[in-house]
Amino acid sequence: MVLTHTTNHTYSHPFPTVTLAFFLRYCSPQLNPFSQHVMSTDTLSSHVDLVTGRLHTTRIHLKKSRMPPAIMKMLPTSITGGATTEKASYILETSVVDMKEGWMSTESRNLNFAGVLSVVEKQIYTIPKNTNDNGNTTDVATTVVFRSRFGERIRDKLGHLHTHEAEQEKGGFFSRLGAHGMQRSIESLASKKTQDQLGKSREGMKLILERLRQSGIMGVLELRKMARERNMEKA
Repeated sequence: MVLTHTTNHTYSHPFPTVTLAFFLRYCSPQLNPFSQHVMSTDTLSSHVDLVTGRLHTTRIHLKKSRMPPAIMKMLPTSITGGATTEKASYILETSVVDMKEGWMSTESRNLNFAGVLSVVEKQIYTIPKNTNDNGNTTDVATTVVFRSRFGERIRDKLGHLHTHEAEQEKGGFFSRLGAHGMQRSIESLASKKTQDQLGKSREGMKLILERLRQSGIMGVLELRKMARERNMEKA
């Protein structure tokens, strides 16, 4: 089963500024309080295609509590391994920016708990067409695809059990919701959490965009440097 959630939003900022804010959105929780759940960000690769002029970047983010608590409570310890909701999760992010054509494509996917729930978020940033805003706005279309393979795993597990063992298993935890019902519950809960996160993500982007408008790129980088120095002093 697959559940898809789609949203559209327009930023009141030009495309180059919005793309820059995208890469700076996790630079510091002092600059973006909505990014406090991001523990670290590392760039794995970044290069410009000499033929197309497009910038290709791959980053990995370490975030807190990616799996919704309600889902963790639903799952037996045989699936989670006794994991808690406080465990961090790695998110793989890839992006392609074409400044000449005026678009950016991004994709983020979870690397942890993918066997229980796979969440793939895709975004397309574009310069609006047929408008009179002189390029001062940027559209973004976001599509999040949720897929839980939990039910498939249950069916596979039951298929390999002997008849007596299977009957016991069916009469236990899994029978209360059923494989299909469990999949729908996991995907539905994740969708509700993601809708809330998308709102916070947009608010974080707006904060970075406003910082760029007021202080410029050098000012934002200086603020990030000062924030890092303060954190090092506290440590």
